Amino acid sequence: MIGIATVIGFYLSPILSIVFCANLVSILKKVKNNEDTYKNTFWLTLSITLIVWNFSILLLI
Repeated sequence: MIGIATVIGFYLSPILSIVFCANLVSILKKVKNNEDTYKNTFWLTLSITLIVWNFSILLLI
């Protein structure tokens, strides 16, 4: 469990942060134009959940 969290923290957190920011900007643009935001909301929620999970696990070590 610790090994997985370390790998996610070191390699995937920067990627997940980029995914989070890109989807947030995309959602804001789509809301302005009254477009569907379901897919972007899913990826935004998944990426922030993995980031928070990772930090929580690493803080318990």
